[in-house]
Amino acid sequence: MDLTIGAIDACRKTCTDVGSLPHNGFVSTIHDSTPLTVINPSDSTLGRHLARRLVQIGATDVFSVPGDFNLTLLDHLVAEPGLNLIGCCNELNAGYATDGYARSRGVGACVVTFTVGGLSVLNAIAGAYSENLPVICIVGGPNSNDYGSNRILHHTIGLPDFSQELRCFQTVTCFQALLNNLEDAHELIDTAISTALKESKPVYISVGCNLPAIPHPTFSREPVPFSLNPRLSNQMDLEAAVEAAAEFLNKAVKPVLVGGPKLRVSKASNAFVELADTCGYALAVMPSAKGLVPEHHPHFIGTYWGAVSTAFCAEIVESADAYLFAGPIFNDYISVGYTQLIKKEKAIIVQPDRVVIANGPAFGCVLMKDFLRALAKRIKRNTTAYENYHRIYVPEGHPLKCEPNEALRVNILFQHIQKMLSSDTAVIAETGDSWFNCQKLKLPEGCGYEFQMQYGSIGWSVGATLGYAQAAQNKRVIACIGDGSFQVTAQDVSTMLRCEQRTIIFLINNGGYTIEVEIHDGPYNVIKNWNYTGLVDAIHNGEGKCWTTKVRYEEELIEAINTATGDKKDCLCFIEVIVHKDDTSKELLEWGSRVSAANSRPPNPQ
Repeated sequence: MDLTIGAIDACRKTCTDVGSLPHNGFVSTIHDSTPLTVINPSDSTLGRHLARRLVQIGATDVFSVPGDFNLTLLDHLVAEPGLNLIGCCNELNAGYATDGYARSRGVGACVVTFTVGGLSVLNAIAGAYSENLPVICIVGGPNSNDYGSNRILHHTIGLPDFSQELRCFQTVTCFQALLNNLEDAHELIDTAISTALKESKPVYISVGCNLPAIPHPTFSREPVPFSLNPRLSNQMDLEAAVEAAAEFLNKAVKPVLVGGPKLRVSKASNAFVELADTCGYALAVMPSAKGLVPEHHPHFIGTYWGAVSTAFCAEIVESADAYLFAGPIFNDYISVGYTQLIKKEKAIIVQPDRVVIANGPAFGCVLMKDFLRALAKRIKRNTTAYENYHRIYVPEGHPLKCEPNEALRVNILFQHIQKMLSSDTAVIAETGDSWFNCQKLKLPEGCGYEFQMQYGSIGWSVGATLGYAQAAQNKRVIACIGDGSFQVTAQDVSTMLRCEQRTIIFLINNGGYTIEVEIHDGPYNVIKNWNYTGLVDAIHNGEGKCWTTKVRYEEELIEAINTATGDKKDCLCFIEVIVHKDDTSKELLEWGSRVSAANSRPPNPQ
């Protein structure tokens, strides 16, 4: 069955439903049998065609920063009904917002200006690439007449070669379209957008600044909705892979399942859960896959993260005689400095289009979703590992209760955040100790969860919160952000207010880069303390709905949460939580020492 993306009218009717489910990350199928209409000649322009395409695929909010090379293009985006242009404070945050938007909606788009804007947004696009997110990065480029003219332009490094920006984007996008004439612009735009959707990676589109407003015959009709042919497994390889995997797992005594982050790009979360339902194995997730697998599943045992796993989870996974990892990434952070006790000869590794069984055969052209569903029909039910987990499991204790006017502790904070979670909320966890504290939250069914573990760019969460909240307006976003990260990207709290968002931000003020402290301490990890609530009040400036407060004690925290979820439930709520500089999760302490050891390995002998 073809995947048909978009129809402008259908998209406008239910624009908040367009795109992906948060846990699957794929664009919805929208069919429209309405005949394509002829467009008014004045609207038959490159700019309007690009705008229509964005609306069709579900990117109905576009994050932008104006610059002289993209102003005419922005005019045409603003003129498109159904498309909302959101101005951000800087390009980096616009890119992060597009990342967050794509996580919820399934695709996102941003528009910046040539080079100074493009190179500023580049870091965010690299992060989206690492997380397999379809992001359309549009840059307003030079006048088409200037290419090859040997002229030197502003917003460049002073050379007549305009390709610097393009070369930078080539390594972090899966397709690059340079639009400097109208004859092939239609084809290049459509190829770029469809490639982003098919590959689930960012693409780069540069639009000459003199082209968006010029009518052209290729734009004279409403664009035909995309029809993306689905990728198919090689049936012979699929059958062979399933047979080999079933034989391997069915002879195991206590096999387990572990979900990885590539479940999203493979659109295989549902297939993975179906396999878990069938086989009865103990079910865990890697930390970077939190939110992709339902934690209310009866055989769910927590997060497998080596030495900092959920209690009793690592013992079950690492003692298993067979494990199936679906979509894993084994980087240094996830493997806790390469200290995970996983043996290749016990593992089936299922990647988006490849299956590797222990030290034995590998099977290509096998899609993860197809493989997991076919395997579920061939596998024997085996609950041994889960029964072992159930026998050794001891319910976790509760943190010591704070005495009246005792300094608030981080574990108490997250105990209260846990109580706030429901199917109507989503959690955004910033790089840092929030990784570890949020990882321990138990997500109710339907609760969203996002963080950026592979790329780990501090400050990501401010922009990502803006984008996610804009895409998922049916959820209240709860963002957990450290003070050091917030200082990198704080400005776009302003944009949250302009968009009338009602996010709750917990700003955890512990005076520095705590995650860096636990890897390698030094004076550079101490930051200048800000009056964070005062800063947000200044940004608010009486425009929009905003409420801020500082909390130092549990009693104040309880009152603040009650206010944020009660009288101020329709406001952006900013709660600055002041804690001791050494108040960290025990998992960060363990993880930091192991990552430090991995970072400080001496050179191999020459």
